[in-house]
Amino acid sequence: MLNRQRAQQNLDIALARAPVVALLGPRQCGKTTLARTLGAPSGNYFDLERSADYAALKTAPESVLGALRGLVVIDEVQELPELFRTLRVLADRTPNPARFLILGSVAPELIRGASESLAGRVEMLSLGGLLLEDLAAPEAGVAPASVAETLWLRGGFPRALLAANDNDSLSWRENFVETFLIRDAARLGIALETEGLRRLWIMLAQMSGTPINAADVARHLGVAQNSILRYLDVLTHAYLLRRLPPFFANLNKRLVKSPKYYLRDSGLMHALLGLRDARAVLAHPQVGLSWEGFVIEQILAISGSRDAYFYGAHSGAELDLLLVRNGKHYGFECKLSDAPRTQKSMHSSSKDLQLEALYVVYRGERRYPLADKIIALPIDHLADVVAGLG
Repeated sequence: MLNRQRAQQNLDIALARAPVVALLGPRQCGKTTLARTLGAPSGNYFDLERSADYAALKTAPESVLGALRGLVVIDEVQELPELFRTLRVLADRTPNPARFLILGSVAPELIRGASESLAGRVEMLSLGGLLLEDLAAPEAGVAPASVAETLWLRGGFPRALLAANDNDSLSWRENFVETFLIRDAARLGIALETEGLRRLWIMLAQMSGTPINAADVARHLGVAQNSILRYLDVLTHAYLLRRLPPFFANLNKRLVKSPKYYLRDSGLMHALLGLRDARAVLAHPQVGLSWEGFVIEQILAISGSRDAYFYGAHSGAELDLLLVRNGKHYGFECKLSDAPRTQKSMHSSSKDLQLEALYVVYRGERRYPLADKIIALPIDHLADVVAGLG
């Protein structure tokens, strides 16, 4: 009942040009549901968390997969990373009677295995939570007038977003965090006890949208600074954290040089901060950064995360998000306001970066100019604007 048209189109294009496509993302984000829309025959679908499917591909992978035709889907492929060697052999057949779609909840061995064994044969796609454009249709189950607000408050995991009420949604998100603490952390190489990992998650929620001082985090958790840096890398590669690099240019200015980190799902951020409903979220000191991260995630999911930066000068000029498209610079500011106004920083960053346009994304309904090349943009208009850049 959800319309993930952009993800569907990207997947169709990748499958048309690569013998193997890897669709990666966190658990429960909808990878399996999206794959099933492709209509692979039931005999061509393998779930490696099912013992029978695991045993078949563990024992005789080339015989089982080599006999199949058309689209073959292998779900939870991280459970059997040695399968990549077989896929390399099958991908090199000429003519090739099959295409392979592998689904995985990201783990280091999955990325390493696919990159090394399937180099030149695999195209990797990422899938995150639901986007605002995925929920535009009335049948999505969320009232059109409140879809952006609901998506921001609950986050983009389908079961959290479409829960019957806020309490059910929060319960799902809290259980997701606990499942990660218990099940996935060790697999990803995070060597923290459950309580230490919970404290790390809460700290990341509290610091979302800011540069993270790894030394301070390490001191609070009683671990080495290098361990914290590695954990940040792991969570970024697992599509749970967003690392946004600073923009560097020869501007003759002292610039902020540390990356910012965001929790990619606003609903998880709210759960980790103990915020049960809209009133609690709106009253929290981190509400502005929560909205900022939510908007940035929408933009980057539509545009792709390449050539995306933030800008910060020690003089005070700053920009939440900078996109570079065909040599042109486009800026985005995220304002939790019903009537945004221009600020000195907007004019400074627009001049410093020679922006083609600066869009101030807000919660209202009207698009209108705030100043020369500075436009107030309702979040409902975001997809059309971002898709048309460059």
